[in-house]
Amino acid sequence: MITRLESTLRRWRRKISRSEWLARMLKLQINERDPDAPALVLIQIDGLGRPQLDRALADGKMPFLKRLIEREHYHLDHMYSGVPATTPAVQAEIFYGVKAAVPAFGFMSTDSQEMLRMYESNAATKVEQQLKSTGHEPLLKRGSCYVSVFRAGADNDEAHFCPASQGWGPSLKQAGPLALLVLLLANIWSLIRTGALVLLELMLSVVDFFRGLTDGQDFIRELMFIPTRIGITILLRELSTVGVKIDIARGLPVIYINFLGYDEQAHRRGPSSKFAHWTLKGIDDAIARIWRAAHRSSRRHYDVWIYSDHGQEDSIPYETLHGRSLADAVSEALSNLPQSPKGYLANGNHGIQLQRIRLFGGQWVQKLFPVGTQQSQRTGESPMALSAMGPLALLYNIRCRDTPHAEIARLIVEKTKAPMVLYEDPNATEMGPDGNAITKVRGWWRQGAFSLPEDGHLVFGDEHPFVDEAVEDLANLCRHPDAGDFVISGWCAGHESISFAIESGSHGGAGPNETHAFALMPGDIHFPSDGKEHWRPKDIRDAALRFLRAQPARKLKSPPAVTVVSSGNAETLSSTVSAPASREGETTKHPTTTKILRVMTYNVHICEGTDGKLSPERIARVIARYSPDVVALQEVDVRRQRTGGIDQAHQISQLLAMDFHFQPAMHLEDERYGDAIMSRFPVRLVKKGILPGPPTKSRLPGFAEPRGALWIEMDFHGVKIQVFNTHLGLSKAERLRQIDALTGKEWMGSDHCQRPRILLGDFNALPGSQEIRRVSEWLDDTQLKLKGHKPKGTFFSRLPKARIDYVFVDPELEVNDIHVPRSELTRQASDHLPLIVDLRVTVPVAGHVGQEQQGD
Repeated sequence: MITRLESTLRRWRRKISRSEWLARMLKLQINERDPDAPALVLIQIDGLGRPQLDRALADGKMPFLKRLIEREHYHLDHMYSGVPATTPAVQAEIFYGVKAAVPAFGFMSTDSQEMLRMYESNAATKVEQQLKSTGHEPLLKRGSCYVSVFRAGADNDEAHFCPASQGWGPSLKQAGPLALLVLLLANIWSLIRTGALVLLELMLSVVDFFRGLTDGQDFIRELMFIPTRIGITILLRELSTVGVKIDIARGLPVIYINFLGYDEQAHRRGPSSKFAHWTLKGIDDAIARIWRAAHRSSRRHYDVWIYSDHGQEDSIPYETLHGRSLADAVSEALSNLPQSPKGYLANGNHGIQLQRIRLFGGQWVQKLFPVGTQQSQRTGESPMALSAMGPLALLYNIRCRDTPHAEIARLIVEKTKAPMVLYEDPNATEMGPDGNAITKVRGWWRQGAFSLPEDGHLVFGDEHPFVDEAVEDLANLCRHPDAGDFVISGWCAGHESISFAIESGSHGGAGPNETHAFALMPGDIHFPSDGKEHWRPKDIRDAALRFLRAQPARKLKSPPAVTVVSSGNAETLSSTVSAPASREGETTKHPTTTKILRVMTYNVHICEGTDGKLSPERIARVIARYSPDVVALQEVDVRRQRTGGIDQAHQISQLLAMDFHFQPAMHLEDERYGDAIMSRFPVRLVKKGILPGPPTKSRLPGFAEPRGALWIEMDFHGVKIQVFNTHLGLSKAERLRQIDALTGKEWMGSDHCQRPRILLGDFNALPGSQEIRRVSEWLDDTQLKLKGHKPKGTFFSRLPKARIDYVFVDPELEVNDIHVPRSELTRQASDHLPLIVDLRVTVPVAGHVGQEQQGD
């Protein structure tokens, strides 16, 4: 009844949903198919490194992300962003699976000799056309994106605030006055809230403006930073958040959003600055709104993944240190060489911050913030060119006759004071990982010449969290066809980080902080199986593709129906019955150790959630998030018409890759309904059968549903554990008869039932009842057994006050921990919450298991 009430409320909420109405008013395409299909919202926090996130969580700047970790079973992981540590490179790897698609945020195309900056439409379009030609599937196909360099398969109408599709796209332009009026009225609170945030940000911007002048910053740049700061940190964030919520209401399969506010402030004031961390509060709130909208969706099963593309290094601008630009310094350093460069073309000395505001689109914005012109002193068709937009500078067209590359690298390091210079050695090759010959990468730094990867640990330092991968990626970056003749790095081990742009925070190189990103993932989304304890962008892509391609359980192939023939109410498999228990007082002669056994009992309510959706895969995700070794399920449908005719027990076990046994308490021709046990460890079915019903005189209509039990023996690291699963009746008299049967000679009281024993299930009885007291004479209630633990209810999942699901164990099993997860997922998936118990089990030491069994 409560489930039906909540389902009704959800349907009405959908009918009056602002996002739903806005989608229809704007005539946006709405997905009315595949309501059970998985869908994904990818949230990127631009520039937020793992160390800065840890600090923000500790300081209370991101309370919602902290809640995801503590209450929603998300796990916070390290991520290596790759080199170059830039947004375009990371997005290309996530969206297309191509590593280091671009050598830097700004670079020269060696084919056209054109300087490209990835916030420009022509540059983003050109690179994406090359990515499409690789044949890799774009990740955002049939989806949408907000504040992205690439469309990644999203249609033009679905790419918003992107270099090649600025503004909110044609939807608003084509909308009539009525639709725009509804848009404003429907979001009146958001408009008021946004207006207040703009005023607050304006005051902070003015304070920051005078602070910048006090620190000696340029007056015009500080003044221009005020509107860009408000536009990026407030307006762009709020508009994109509203757009994502509309797309969730529409049921798009994959949605990507990038929050730029922190990166914007970190570039300007430094990654650890108070102004940068202030923006994280607003980002955290926006993520909370998106997450709630995703979990209320009635059109798809949305998952929300949160990650960053890279971190930032606290940096000092090169011009501040040396009083001149790097281009001038390099030109002077090489001026005395034969055929030395007499002029240069420079790109990007003043950074990206003042160009991001152009993402809003509109002619007035384009005129107010024009793309900077290229500086040049041309002497011929191909002058020396330098692209420097962070801690990496790419040097092109260096044609110094008869001068070795090593000599040029030495001159640059010594005369410009750059920390490190790298280059390809045209006279040396080595074997690559694929067995093909590749050019050797060498370099120069304060200690002289070096080679990669041999000297990688020396140049990068052993403190670098991803030293081996970063060394390999930096070497491959030097081999990139558009990386130029020399790569100048503003960072190396033992040297303060230098940015070749005017900024206090930088990224794009191989530094330990700029390559140290994070991934905040749901509990059932795990590391790739490559042995590394961190993600990289391609791993995010691979996991996302697997998630999106997963078929709903109703589309998976079910096994053929099996007819079980048995005499009486119970089926006993005598060939699998365990040996008798060892004699009392007998002790083992073999060394032992202790291992944790995680057990779960879960009434899955025929996989129908409190939102009215039938979803075996959602039940599987709940189980997967908590990784039990053995799980007892109640109320499982097999081939019943009311749940789509699928075999829920088989499908859930298939999704979890666990072995299972099913006990049908009810048979309706080919339809069955009952309980199941699933395990990661080897199990043997001992017995399954029907328990006694209520006394004849006490039977009432609706109370005569058959009840069953299932007994398996599990081999847990050499220890045989007896596991029982049951679902007792609704009347007291019936439950007492069923408990007497369970504790009798046919079940737990059998001579063949050796200890330890675990009894799990839905008992439909409160802790103080006569039924539970009778069970407690045989076994311990784990929620009372754990010292200092306050017992928790499991029913009803939205307001779990009743404790009717139990795990009982023999006294020799020690309870290590108990969980009753109250996450949004568990509250939706069933009308019961799962009960999870961690038990300490004494097991033989590895190597003695076989000897012990042989002795038995």
